[in-house]
Amino acid sequence: MSSPLVSEAHRTARARWAILAIVLFAAILDLLDSTITTLAAPTIAADLGGGEALIQWLGAAYALAMGVLLVVGGRLGDKYGRRRLFLVGITGFTLASLACGLAADPAALITFRLIQGAFGALLIPQGFGILGAVFPRDQLGKAFGVFAPVLGLSAVSGPTLAGFLIDANLFGLGWRAIFLINIVLGGLATALAVRLLPRDPGDRAVTIDGLGSALLGAAMLGVLYGLIDGSANGWTARPILALIAGLLFFALFCLRQRHAADPLLEPSLLRNRGFTSGLLLGLVYFAATSGLLFVLALYLQNDLHRTPLQTAIALVPLSVGIIAASIATYRLLHRFGRTLVLAGLLLTLTGVLTLFALVQLSGTDLSTWLLIAPVFLTGLGLGTCFGTIYRVTLGDIDPAESGSASGSLTAVQQLANSLGAAAVTTVYFHTAGGAATSLAVVAALTLVCCGLLRLLPQHAPIETH
Repeated sequence: MSSPLVSEAHRTARARWAILAIVLFAAILDLLDSTITTLAAPTIAADLGGGEALIQWLGAAYALAMGVLLVVGGRLGDKYGRRRLFLVGITGFTLASLACGLAADPAALITFRLIQGAFGALLIPQGFGILGAVFPRDQLGKAFGVFAPVLGLSAVSGPTLAGFLIDANLFGLGWRAIFLINIVLGGLATALAVRLLPRDPGDRAVTIDGLGSALLGAAMLGVLYGLIDGSANGWTARPILALIAGLLFFALFCLRQRHAADPLLEPSLLRNRGFTSGLLLGLVYFAATSGLLFVLALYLQNDLHRTPLQTAIALVPLSVGIIAASIATYRLLHRFGRTLVLAGLLLTLTGVLTLFALVQLSGTDLSTWLLIAPVFLTGLGLGTCFGTIYRVTLGDIDPAESGSASGSLTAVQQLANSLGAAAVTTVYFHTAGGAATSLAVVAALTLVCCGLLRLLPQHAPIETH
C-alpha cells in the first residue's frame, strides 16, 4: 500500500512543477545567504566592530551549523514528515534572517547566523525527498537538471545583490537589507509551501543519533573557535585548549560512529578507499576554495579599495565560469569520469596561480580588467569540480549506501566551507604577503587534491539522484 505522499505524487504536471519551484526557491535562499556575507563582511565589521574575527565567523558560523545538522535534518524529515520539517525550516530561517538584520553587536549576529544555518539544515534536505516522491521516476532527471543553471544564476545574483543593497543604502539600512529582504522572500516561500506541499506522516521508527551530532558540533566549534580566536587575539592558552578540545570531541565522534545503532556516517563507507579518498579530496578542495572566495572579496575591498558593488561586478566572471562549467560537466561526466575532476583541478590551479602572479606584480595597483580572465578561469575550475568530485566519489558505493554517502558528503562540504573560511582568511590577515600568500596556500592545497585524485573511482555511478 502506498504512503499518502506517494499517492499525492499522481497530481497534475502543473502542481508538480510548482512544488519544484518552491524547493528551488528554498535552495536559492540558502545559497544567497551562504554567499552573501562573503562580500558584505568588511562592511558589516566596519559598522558593528568585531574586526577580522567577525569577518571570519560570518561565513563559518552559517556553514558550521549547516554541516553539523544537515544529515540530522534529513532524518528528522523522515521521522516527522518532510512537509512539516520544510515549514519549520523555512519559517525559522526567515525569522533568523530578521534577527540577523536587527543584530546590535557582533556576538548577536554570529549567534543568529548559527541559528539561520541550523534552520537551513532542517529545510534543505526535505526538498529532495519531496521531489523524489512527487515526480515520476522517469521525470526526476529532468527535474533535478533544472537545479544547476538556476543555482548557478543565484551564485551570480547573491554577491551582486549584496553589493547593490549595500551601495544603495535603502531606507538607511545599509548592510542590514541583505538579511531583511528574506522577510519578503521567506514569507512568500512559506505561504506557497503551506498551500502546495503534499502531506506525509513520516515514520516514527526512524532513529536519530543526537549524541553523534552533538559530538561533531562540539568538535567543529572547538576547532573553529581555536583558529579564529588564536589568529585574532594571539595564541594564548584559550585558543590552544579550544583546538585540543575540538580534536578530543572529534575522536569521541569517530568512536561513537563505530558503536551507534544508526550512525551519521556508516562505518562501512570508511572502508571504501574510493569514498574516503573522495571525502578527503573534497574536504581539502572545498576548504581551499571557500577561503579563496573570501580572500578575493577582502583583497578587492581592503587592498584595491573597491566598493561592495564594484567588488560584486569584478567577481561576476567567477560565477559565469561556474555556471558554464556546471552545465557542461553534467553531460560530460559519465564519459570522462575522474578525468573531468582533474581538468577542474588544473583549471582552478591555473587561475589561482595567475591571480598570485598578478597580485605579486601589481600589489594594490591592480586593474580590475586584468582580473577578468584569471577570475573566469578559476570559476570554470570551480564549476567543473563542484559538479564532479562527489559524484565520482560515489562511483564504487553500494546502491544501498548511496543515501547515507550523499548526505555525508554534502555535510562534509559545508564543514569544509566553515574551516576554509576561517583558515585561509587567517593566512590573509596574519602574513606579510596577505592576499598573495593566501593564494599560494590555495594553490598548494589544490596540488594536494591532484595527488589524491588517482585514488578516486574512475567513473560516477549511472544514477546519482
